[in-house]
Order: sequence, then C-alpha cells, then structure tokens
Amino acid sequence: MGMTVSWMLVAAAVAAFCITAVSGFFLIPALHRLHFGQTIREDGPTWHNKKQGTPTMGGFCFILGVLLAVGLVYAALLRLAPDLLLPQQVQAALLVLFLAFGSGFIGFLDDYIKVVRRRNLGLVAWQKLVLQFLVTGCFMAGLHSLGLMTRLILLPGIGAVDLGIVYYPIAFFGIIFMVNAVNLTDGLDGLCSCVTFVSMLGYLLCASMLGFYHVAVLSTAMAAACAGFLVWNFYPAKVFMGDTGSMFLGGMVTAMAFVMGRPELVLFFGIVYIWDAMTVVIQRVYFKLTHGKRIFRMTPIHHAFEMRGWKEPRINAFFSFIALAGVVLGLFYVYMS
Repeated sequence: MGMTVSWMLVAAAVAAFCITAVSGFFLIPALHRLHFGQTIREDGPTWHNKKQGTPTMGGFCFILGVLLAVGLVYAALLRLAPDLLLPQQVQAALLVLFLAFGSGFIGFLDDYIKVVRRRNLGLVAWQKLVLQFLVTGCFMAGLHSLGLMTRLILLPGIGAVDLGIVYYPIAFFGIIFMVNAVNLTDGLDGLCSCVTFVSMLGYLLCASMLGFYHVAVLSTAMAAACAGFLVWNFYPAKVFMGDTGSMFLGGMVTAMAFVMGRPELVLFFGIVYIWDAMTVVIQRVYFKLTHGKRIFRMTPIHHAFEMRGWKEPRINAFFSFIALAGVVLGLFYVYMS
C-alpha cells in the first residue's frame, strides 16, 4: 500500500510539472497574439510600469497541469488500489476543485474585463463579492452534504473545542478572505508560486500523516504545478498567472484544510497570505482613522520590501522562508493535537 501511494505521488508530481512547464511553450505565444497583456494598476508601484504588457492569465498552465495530473492518478488509483480512494474521498477532491475552479472563474472574469474591455480594475467589488458568496455557499453546502462540515477545532493539550453556530460565519467569511488574500500575494514575479509551493508541501505532509491520500495527490500535483509554472513566472517573469491563477490557488489552499476537517490549518499553511492581506486591512483602517496617515510604506507588505531596496528574488526567498516556518508550526500542531 505504501509503495503504491508513493509511486502515485511521484506520478502526480512528474505529470503536473511537465504538463505545466510544457504548456507554457504554447500558451504564452497565444496570449501574445491575443494581446492579453497585464495592465499595471494606477495605484500600484511605479517601478512595475516596465512590466506593462507582459502576458497574463498564465494560470491556465498550472490549472491544466493539476487537472490532468490528478485525473490520471485518480484513475490509476481507482484501478490499482480502490481501497485507497473511496467514493466519498473522490467527492471531497471534486469539492476542492470546485472551490478552486469557481474562484478561478471569478478571477478569469476579472482578468477578461481588464485585458479585453480595458477596464483597469476589472470586476467592481460588489460583483466579485456576490460571485464569491455564491461559490463559497455552494462549497459549504457540499461540505455539509458529504458530512465534512465540522464545528470542532482541535487544540493541543485541550482537545476538541466546539465553536457552535458561530463557526459558520467564521468559516464563510474566512474562506472568502483567504481566497482574496492569496490573490493579493500575487504582486511580484514568482512570489505567489513560490509561497504556494511551500504551502502545498505542508498539505502533502499533513495529509500523509493523517491518511488523507486524496488530498496528498491534490497537494502534490499543485506543488509540482507551481514549480513548473516558475519556469515561466520566476523573475523576470515571461508570464503572470493573473487573477485566474491566483484565485484558483486561493481556492486550493483554503479547500484542502476544510475537506480534511482541519480548517485551522489554513492559519499555519496560509500564514504568508494572511500576513500580506492583513497589512492592507490595517493600512486602510489606520488611513481612515488618522485622515491620511500610514503605518507601512506600501501595501501589500511585499511592496514595502521593494521600497527598501530588496530585489524580487530576495523577497520571494524571505516570504518562502516565512511560509516554511508556518508549515513546520502547522505540522507540529497536528502532531501535538
């Protein structure tokens, strides 16, 4: 059994990496021909203006890589080791992909409006929120129908704590926050890809520890796909993932914790996204309360590091290290609880 799982994980990694990396040879020229270039926000860093026109929506590369790799490995598992992949686990995996694809579709609409309709900000806030409310509501309904909805949080030394009815709004708005937080982290060449690669390694190890092999396959494929995308996305990027890709990643990062019945793991494996997004929230609140004063030079915080003279690869490495620290803490948390 252990050997079968190991080989399936290796197959998922190799397939996802190769499909993602190779697809860039075809997708990037196509994006160039369609003139699907990135529009730099007017309120963004002025030094990013040189990136104007870089192809966006490159997230389709790793979306394709994950979909095909997971499909092939799941088909092999169902044939060779059906006891490792029960029907409910397949349904749980599909639920993860639902949140990822649903979020990615919202991101695609946002990208489409930006690059085709030439409207710099894409979807307006209320449009994006309505769509996210719908996708998140369906995801939580799916969790409930599969018996995966839990109000319990496991705490080391304490055990299971029932949050009661308050769990539902926390989970609902927490999912939306996390998806958008991952989207905000996609502000530098390779940053979101690097951080998500580390986060997915955390999910892989955690899923393996807890026996969630269906999640292990998903996280392995996603990690390898991020690595494959870095072939094109690392500094200086030849393509950006766009909101299509970053919101897809947000759905993956968030949904995996919930289908394992351990939603609190997002706090560990998503520590960088939370940190980056919270700087935006804190800055805006402080700005309004003080009538124009700021705490940070620029938010999300990765731009503040740029303003201090850090190069993008250095910021990627630092943020990846923070993500790794979160993964280690998360695995220790699971072990202790």
